[in-house]
Amino acid sequence: MALDKPYLDVPGTTIFDAEQSRKGYWLNQFCMSLMKAENRERFKADERAYLDQWAMTEEQKQGVLTRDLNRCIAAGGNIYFLAKIGATDGKSFQYMAASMTGMTQDEYMAMMLGGGRSAEGNRHLGEHGDAQPQNQPQGQANKKKEA
Repeated sequence: MALDKPYLDVPGTTIFDAEQSRKGYWLNQFCMSLMKAENRERFKADERAYLDQWAMTEEQKQGVLTRDLNRCIAAGGNIYFLAKIGATDGKSFQYMAASMTGMTQDEYMAMMLGGGRSAEGNRHLGEHGDAQPQNQPQGQANKKKEA
């Protein structure tokens, strides 16, 4: 019997619950392996070969290879474990968070210093706020890719 999960209706938010934990177990174990220097070197030398040593889904592996953190989270990744990928790449957590919103680091920093995203229009799926799926990703970083 499935549990009632009212939090699934919150736009732009994936709750890392027991189901997500089970789904992302091997992805998160891979991330934790990056705590060791020798594993980081093996991963950087041949990312695909290193990932293929883990019982991850192809979706999880592609999320890592493309550094699509939103895809990794949807596939069961926990942001605190995924941060190890950013650290391996020499990227700050601010850079990673900005990449998840489609914003540049400067845009993301300005948004956060300005109080973060407004809750207006972002309380439930189907509203018209900037965290809604139909409005993601936003920001100048995404516009540059489209141009």
